[in-house]
Amino acid sequence: MSLALHRLGRFVGRHRAAVLVGWLLLLLVVGGASRVMGSTFDENYTISGTESQEGQDVLAARFGSAATGATAQVLYRVDAGSDITTAGAQATIADSLGAIAAIDGVANVTDAGSLPVDDAGDATLATVQFTDEHPDHTTLDAVEAAATVADNGVTSTIGGSSYGNGTDVGGHTSELIGITMALLVMVLTFGSLLAAGMPILTALVGVGTTLSAITLLTHVTSVSNAAPAFASMLGLAVAIDYSLFILSRHRAELAAGAQPREAMARALATSGSAVVFAGLTVVVSLVGLVVVQIPMLTVMALGGALAVTMAVLAALTLLPAVALLAGERLRPRAGRTDKAGTRVSERWIRSVTRRPLVTITAVVVVVGAIAAPAFSIRLALPDAGTQPVGTAARDHFDAVADTFGPGYNAPLLITADILGSTDPVQTVQDLSDAVAALPGVAAVSKATPNASADTALLRVIPEGGQSDPATVTLVQTIRDNAAAVEAELGVSDIRVTGTTAINIDVSQRLSDALLPFGLTVVGLSLVLLLIVFRSVAVPIKATVGYVLSVGAAFGAIVAVFQWGWLPFILGGNEPGPLVSFLPILVMGVLFGLAMDYEMFLVSRMREEHAHSGDATRAIRVGFSHSAPVVTAAAVIMVSVFVAFLPGGSTTIKPIAFGLAVGVAVDAFLVRMTLVPAVLTLLGDHAWKMPESWKRRLPTVDVEGDALVRQTAVDSSPEASCALSALDVTARLGDLPVTVQAAPGQIVILDIPDTDAQVALGAVLTGRAHAWSGDLVVDGMILPERAGEVRARSAVATPEGVDQTRTAAHEVRATLTLAGARRRNLTDRTAHALGLLAALDIPADAHLAALDEADRRAVVAVSALAAGARLIVLPGAPDHDLAALLAGHGASVVLFAPVRATLTRTGAQQLEIGA
Repeated sequence: MSLALHRLGRFVGRHRAAVLVGWLLLLLVVGGASRVMGSTFDENYTISGTESQEGQDVLAARFGSAATGATAQVLYRVDAGSDITTAGAQATIADSLGAIAAIDGVANVTDAGSLPVDDAGDATLATVQFTDEHPDHTTLDAVEAAATVADNGVTSTIGGSSYGNGTDVGGHTSELIGITMALLVMVLTFGSLLAAGMPILTALVGVGTTLSAITLLTHVTSVSNAAPAFASMLGLAVAIDYSLFILSRHRAELAAGAQPREAMARALATSGSAVVFAGLTVVVSLVGLVVVQIPMLTVMALGGALAVTMAVLAALTLLPAVALLAGERLRPRAGRTDKAGTRVSERWIRSVTRRPLVTITAVVVVVGAIAAPAFSIRLALPDAGTQPVGTAARDHFDAVADTFGPGYNAPLLITADILGSTDPVQTVQDLSDAVAALPGVAAVSKATPNASADTALLRVIPEGGQSDPATVTLVQTIRDNAAAVEAELGVSDIRVTGTTAINIDVSQRLSDALLPFGLTVVGLSLVLLLIVFRSVAVPIKATVGYVLSVGAAFGAIVAVFQWGWLPFILGGNEPGPLVSFLPILVMGVLFGLAMDYEMFLVSRMREEHAHSGDATRAIRVGFSHSAPVVTAAAVIMVSVFVAFLPGGSTTIKPIAFGLAVGVAVDAFLVRMTLVPAVLTLLGDHAWKMPESWKRRLPTVDVEGDALVRQTAVDSSPEASCALSALDVTARLGDLPVTVQAAPGQIVILDIPDTDAQVALGAVLTGRAHAWSGDLVVDGMILPERAGEVRARSAVATPEGVDQTRTAAHEVRATLTLAGARRRNLTDRTAHALGLLAALDIPADAHLAALDEADRRAVVAVSALAAGARLIVLPGAPDHDLAALLAGHGASVVLFAPVRATLTRTGAQQLEIGA
C-alpha cells in the first residue's frame, strides 16, 4: 500500500492543478444539483419482515390512503371552566374541520359530532388523515392554517407524526463552532495559520460534497433528517484528523530536508497508509449496519460511510495538491521546532510505565465507573415528546398528554380478517370489546370494517406513551392473545400496526442486533489488528481497550440523557429513553476512531522495536514521536463532537456526546495510558506471533516499511539485479537459498526435489510468499510488489497447459493474456516461433504430441515473448533452452539433476554469453 500511495503522491505533485480543478468541479456539480432539486427529508422507520409492517400492507391493500397516509391531530380547547360542547364552540370546530377536509391531499377528518371530549369538558381532539405517507409542505401549511382558530373562545394546536416529530435539519452553526475550535488547535500545533487552514479547507470540500449527495439521495429513498447532521459531524472530525496526520508528516519530511514533492509522497506512503486503514475500518463498520435491515438506519450509516470515504479521498489528493501549491512555505523554519510537546510526552510515558500494574488498575477502575450506568440503558425511537420544551410540536404533545392522556399521542392500529363473519359489524364490536378489556388499554377510539366487510380496523389508545414500557407490554399482550381471540370470535390474522407499533418493532430489531453486531465488530478488530501488527497480544489488548471506550461512551450517555445528570447539556429536553439506533451507530463509529489512534501510536512503537529490538525503548520513543499529533487530533475530534451539543437535535445530541466521551476516554485513558502500561508489562512478548500464523495472514504495509525497503534497494547494487535472494526458504524445513543474478545470467541451484523446485519457483516469481528471507526481483521488493513481479517472471512447468493447442496457439494465447497489442502481436508471435524452431519445435506441433521437455520449452518461450525477465525451469536442467532464454536477456534458474552430486552446496552461477 505504501508504494502505491508514494506513486500517488508523485502523481498529485505533477498534476496538482488538475486535481484541484477536479475537486472544484465535483463540488460545483453535486452542490449545484442539490440546490436546484432541493430536499425531501423524512422520518420513515418502516421495517420489512415484522408484524407491524405486514399490518401496514394490509391497510394499504384493503383501506387505501384513508388508513395508510400520514396523520395529524388537532386539539381544540376552551378556557378552563368553559364548555367545549356549546353551540358556538361546536360551530367553530365544525367550520375548521370542514375547511381541513376540503384541502387537496387530505383523505378524511374525524366528524365533528364524534370527537372525543376530555373529562373536564374543555377540550376535544380531531384526527386528520392524509392521502400520502409524506405530505408536501403546501398541504401541511394549508391544514395548519385551517386548523388554527381563535373564535368563540376556542383555541387550537396541531401536531402528530406529520408535524415536527422528526429532527429538524437546522443550520450549520455547530459545524462553524467545530471548525473554529479545530482551527485554534491546529494553529497551536503547527505554529502556522497557512498550515492550519489546509485541513479545514479539505474537510469543508469533502463534507460539502457529501451533504449535497445526501440531499440528492432524498429524491431516491427515505432519508432521516438526522442523516446530514451525522454525516457532517463525522465527516468534519475524520477529515480534519486525517489531513492533520498527513500534513504533520509532510512538514516533518520537509524539516528533514526533503523537497516538497518527495516529502508529500513519503507522507502519503507512511501516514497516508494509516489513514487509509483507519478510514476503511470506519467505513466497514458503518456499512456493516446494512445487515440490521432497517432502511432508515442503512441510509444514515451509508451517509456516514460516504462522509468518511470523501474525507480519505480528500486527505490523499486534495490536501497534497493544496500543500504542494504552498511549496517551501510549509517548511518549518530552522530552530522553530517546538519540543515542549515531546518533553511532556516523555514525562507522561515514564510516569505511566513506571508501575504498569498500578496504571492498568487505575484506568480500568476509572473507565469502569464511567461505564457503570450503561447497564441501565433504555432504548426507544423519538417522538414529539423528545423535542425541546417550547417548540410547537412539544407543546401540542404535552397538551394532548395532559388533557386526554399520553396514549392519545401513541395510538395502535389493529387489523383482523373477518371474511368468515356473517355479521361483520357485530364481529368488529366483539373484537373491540375483547381488546378494550386487556390491561393497559385506555380506550378503543375507532372500530370499523372496511367497505368490503372482510377486514376490521381498530384504533386502540394505550394508557402510556410510545416510549412507556407499559405500551411495549400491551403490544406484546395483544399479540400473545391473538390466537385465543381468533378462535373465540372466528376471525383470523390479527395484527398490531401503526406508527407506534412500527417504532416498537424497529426498537426491538435494533436491540436484538446489538449483541451480534458488537461481537462482529470485536471480531473484526481482532482480525484487522492481527494482520497489521503481526502480533497476538496487541490485537487482544486493543480490542479490550475498545470495549472499555464503548462502555464509557454508553455510560456517559445514559447518565446524562436518560438519568438527567448535567442538565445544562440536555438544554430544554427532558431525560428519557435513548434513540434505538444510537448504540449501534456509536459502536460502529467509535470502532474506526479507536483503531485510528491505535494505529498511529502503536505502529510507531512497532517500527522502533523492529529497528532496535528493545521493547522498553520502542514504547518510549514511539510514544514520544506520536503522542503530540495524536493529542491534537483527539482534541480536534472531541471539539467537533462537542460543537454539536448546543444546537444539536434530540437525535444528534446524545450521539455527539457519546462520541466525544468515547474519543476522549479512548485517546487519553486507553491508548495513551493503558496501552503503554500493558505493552511494558508484556515486554518482548507483545510483538510475538507464531510463524505459521504470519505466513497465512496477508501482508498489509501501513507503516511505510515497503517504501523504506524499496528506497534502500533503489540505491544499492540490488537495483540492477534480475534476482537477489538472501536466506530465502519456500517451505518450513527447506535449506535457505542465497543468490544474486544479473540480467541474462543462468543460476543453478542444488535442490534435487522436484516439489521443492516448484515451490521455490513460485516464491521467486511472486506467486507465493517466502517462509523466510529477503527477496528482490528485477529491482522490485517482494511480497509488496508481487503483482508487478508476476507480470515480469514465469515458472515454466508443462502442467496445466491445454494440450489440444498447437505451439503457435499457446504462444499467441500467452501474449494475448499478457495484453500484447495487435500491432506487435504478430511480430512477437513470429519471433517466439523462430526461437522454438531453433529448438526444433514446429509451430504447428500439438502440445500433446511433444514430450515434457518440449512442452516446458513452449511455456518458457511464450513467457519470454510476453516480457518475462526471470524464468524458473523446474525439473531436469535443459542447458540449450536456458542458453536461448539467457541470450535474449532473461535470467534463468535451473536446478541440479536429481542424482547429481555438486562440489559445493548453495548456488552456482554460470555466465553464458548472448
